[in-house]
Amino acid sequence: MLKNYLKIAWRNLRKHKFYTFLNIFGLSLGLASCLLITLYVVDELSYDRAFANADRIFRINADIRFGGADMALAVAPDPLAFTLKKDYPQIEQVVRMRENGSQLVRRADATDNLKEEHVFFADSTFFKVFSVPLLQGDPNTALRNPQTVVISETDARKYFGDTNPMGKALMVDNSAAYTITGVMRDIPAQSHMRDVNMLLSMSSTEESRSNAWGSHNFNTYILFREGVNAKQFEQHFETVLQKYTSKWIQSFLGSTLEEVRKSGNYLVYTLMPLADIHLHSDRTAEINANGNIQYVYIFGVVAVFLLAIACVNFMNLATARSANRAKEVGVRKALGSERSSLVSQFLTESIMLSFLSLALAILIAYIALPLFNSLASKQIQFPIANAWFWSVLLLTGGIVGVLAGSYPAFFLSAFQPLKVLKNTIELEGRGSGYLRNALVVFQFVISVMLIVGTGVIYRQLNYIQTKKLGFNKDQMLIVNDAYALDNQVKAFKEQVLQLPNVESATVTSFLPTPSSRTDHTFFPVGQMQQDKGLNMQKWSVDYDFAKTMQLQMASGRAFDESFPSDSTGIVINEAAAKVLGYPDPIGKKIFGYEDAALTKRVDYTIIGVVKNFHFESLRKNIGALSLILYKSSGSVVFRMKGGDAPRTVEQVAALWKKMAPGQPFNYRFMDQDFDNVYRSEQRVGEIFITFATISILIGCLGLFGLSAFTAERRTKEIGVRKVLGASVGNIVALLSKEFIKLIIVAILIGSPIAWFGMNHWLSDFAYHVDLAWWMFAAAGLLAIVIALLTVSFQSVKAALMNPVKSLKSE
Repeated sequence: MLKNYLKIAWRNLRKHKFYTFLNIFGLSLGLASCLLITLYVVDELSYDRAFANADRIFRINADIRFGGADMALAVAPDPLAFTLKKDYPQIEQVVRMRENGSQLVRRADATDNLKEEHVFFADSTFFKVFSVPLLQGDPNTALRNPQTVVISETDARKYFGDTNPMGKALMVDNSAAYTITGVMRDIPAQSHMRDVNMLLSMSSTEESRSNAWGSHNFNTYILFREGVNAKQFEQHFETVLQKYTSKWIQSFLGSTLEEVRKSGNYLVYTLMPLADIHLHSDRTAEINANGNIQYVYIFGVVAVFLLAIACVNFMNLATARSANRAKEVGVRKALGSERSSLVSQFLTESIMLSFLSLALAILIAYIALPLFNSLASKQIQFPIANAWFWSVLLLTGGIVGVLAGSYPAFFLSAFQPLKVLKNTIELEGRGSGYLRNALVVFQFVISVMLIVGTGVIYRQLNYIQTKKLGFNKDQMLIVNDAYALDNQVKAFKEQVLQLPNVESATVTSFLPTPSSRTDHTFFPVGQMQQDKGLNMQKWSVDYDFAKTMQLQMASGRAFDESFPSDSTGIVINEAAAKVLGYPDPIGKKIFGYEDAALTKRVDYTIIGVVKNFHFESLRKNIGALSLILYKSSGSVVFRMKGGDAPRTVEQVAALWKKMAPGQPFNYRFMDQDFDNVYRSEQRVGEIFITFATISILIGCLGLFGLSAFTAERRTKEIGVRKVLGASVGNIVALLSKEFIKLIIVAILIGSPIAWFGMNHWLSDFAYHVDLAWWMFAAAGLLAIVIALLTVSFQSVKAALMNPVKSLKSE
């Protein structure tokens, strides 16, 4: 029986090649898109789950409000980890990591440096918390001694050509030699620590022993013992605050913890599960840029929608062509076929078509995966050897076949043979017509939502690109690692300034593109009360910083070499001046501390107030910022005049190689640096427009098939109308208007849903575009134009048909 079903199904599919092609192609596009998005979602959800005991590992987060600033930090104070380990037996182990930034690294016996982007200090307990295997070395002792380092196998091959460099030394920052005591496997790409390839021993830095309860700089992780409830354990943080932090607050501010809280300030520690970090954390001092759970939800819904659109196409075309199968059903029933056998026959056709589409979808997805990886910035592998993957795919193919074919099967098998054979059955009953219309509306509701979403995302990105930031990011060349020049930094800057295309230059470690923070607390001189504190970023700059960045002064002046007193001067932004509350802050004195132990006090005189400029992401409001004069050689930034940029880069590189032989020349442009901050939104926009296009294409395939069927069904009517004088335009309008009505209904339904979704997405940005009515009108108009172009081909074809042939057709 099954063989007979398959044979008849195959013959029927071959007989109607046009509709078979539309169904298979549309369904395969939907399945391929769904498959790619599913691989993306699974990849996102798998972060940090490869670590053994991942369910027992938690990171300590800190939420602080002080000095007019709110901070959500992924770091904690240096003494917190081991204090918790000492006081609470529920904790099996702890580890701290301290970012050391990008460093120049070379073998001790070499002269040429290489750039390491993510270098961290880590406690010797790192390998007891995280199950990163060591290829060489003892995990219990590898990071125990000062000036030791554990490197990844990738770095071992990069520096030494093999994975056994034990006992050899690496020079970090051209100044400190670290002995290799371990080689670890590369940390999995699906980890929030994925780019960490070099771990320096924590005992190498004095900061790890500062006992500063108010200085938050260490990514801190806890491994709980079996059965510990992390949520309940959070209650112990209050005890820690009262027992330890309150003493620090008392010594620093002269106020109690309760008094600090009463004034509206707070310090709260919470635990975040390791597996949640990648998708649920976007805090200051993250080890890597993380993902966003919202995008996982969005793409998951898009995958379901795309698959639903493809299934809707099948149902629409199958029910629309019921007239062509009605006599077949009538004859089969007259010859004794039961309804169940007819349902089985039609479901067999549907499932066969589904598996043909699935085969083509797998091929499309396999071919498109490299392009999708590039689009999504992923390294997803096609799981060819995974039995679960193939089992799920086969199950999906069967389910899609049953779901897509169920309504047509039960609809067609319900025909009464006597009425069918007498041509008295109403083949285009209201039920089937309403259902098809509803399904078309459903398809274009989704398309309208995706079109609106794509438009809003790109408009927001354009807003980010064109918004006045308070500084000029164009034509700015950033030369990294200026410290490699040693004492020739100033000479290098002066020589580059002699180039005809260079206008100005500044040496600094701080740039107005979101990067590392350096938060400090300041007080008005003589007013060291906790309610008078001002928490703000402190940037070390030179005399030319404001000029090179083209910052605008609100009052006072920028640093000037003709004023020797500027060595103790400070420039604040308008946000800081507002918190201080001075009507005129120029000349007022504030002070802060240079060390975590609060022993090195420095008094500053406010010499200028710079207009607010965006030094963080546009997701955040502009916070308090200060500039001080201090030698800082992280980067040299050159403003160019807009001439031949590639030529200028070559000239700067030549000077670098002359003055810093053996040091890598790394550069970037500030506008590109700025764009990278919003790269995730750009990727989302690109993915959105890709799948929006696919959804529209699938919808158009169904609309094309329905319009072809409608034209075929109304052939005689068209012939009569043409004989009576109807023009081609009249016929096209007649056949198109019912589809346009459906698209308008889809616009009215889809627009409010799209408004709600995009308004929620924009709420993540402190600065964003407004949702205007014309954006939804434009999306609706685009949907109508696309539908008209799709339908008009069949409409014009039918309208141009010779009426004689139309009237002769049966």
